[in-house]
Amino acid sequence: MTGADSHLFDAPGPRAVRRTIIGSGVAAVFAVALIVYVLMELSAKGQLSAAKWSPFLKYDLIKFLLHGLAYTAGAAVVSLGLALVLGIALGVGRLTRTAIIRMPCVAIVELGRGLPVLLSMLFLFLAFPLAFHIDLPAFWTVVLALVLYNGAVIAEIVRAGVLTLPKGQREAAFAIGLTGTQTMRLVLLPQALRIMLPSLISQLVVLIKDSALGFIVGYQELTAQAQSAALLFNNPLQTYVVVGVVYILVNSVLSEASTYLGERQKRTLSQKVVTAGDAVTIESR
Repeated sequence: MTGADSHLFDAPGPRAVRRTIIGSGVAAVFAVALIVYVLMELSAKGQLSAAKWSPFLKYDLIKFLLHGLAYTAGAAVVSLGLALVLGIALGVGRLTRTAIIRMPCVAIVELGRGLPVLLSMLFLFLAFPLAFHIDLPAFWTVVLALVLYNGAVIAEIVRAGVLTLPKGQREAAFAIGLTGTQTMRLVLLPQALRIMLPSLISQLVVLIKDSALGFIVGYQELTAQAQSAALLFNNPLQTYVVVGVVYILVNSVLSEASTYLGERQKRTLSQKVVTAGDAVTIESR
């Protein structure tokens, strides 16, 4: 147990360690027994037969699913780009002292965070054409719903990133004659964006998962393609297991990238602190 943990929890004694080991062992045995039972039931019903899994070795089915994955990635990337623009605008707007700008930004952020993505998609798909007589393509229905929610989340990330910066940054900018807008654009925002980069990648994971809701409005992303493949080959269990593994792999790679960038930023900050400390020591001598 680390020093930080010891302030929060008491070190377990021999009896507690023994109970933990016994409990973990019982849980592991139960989990293995459950897995064996499920596999035996699936085998008895023919769900583990080669005929159910062999379609995934065919090029046509692989191409079909990759087509859906490309649609998923396309919607996620476009949504993230637009959400980033919207989020920066809303985040900066929430930080301004002008109420006529700040209050609409607050309202949009609260609306975007409060509405479920699925409800936004259904509104854009069903109510928007009735109100404005414009039929949105399935792609833009999915993208706009994702942009509304993720733009609101990114706005809060931007606001938090700017607020975590030292006050001396703003004061130094004002001291050299920069205006409030110039200070935000040239000094504060670039630093905040660098800080929030790992969070943005983590948000891309959320985007990819939420894009699966697009099948509700007829968008042919990975889940919709998997549904069609399952009906065609009569193997829904196998199809959704494979698609689930694909989602896990893609999101795991993005999560690792986010963790790597976060650790890299910490190391860079630590090196800067050490360098600054050495400089102060040398100067004091």
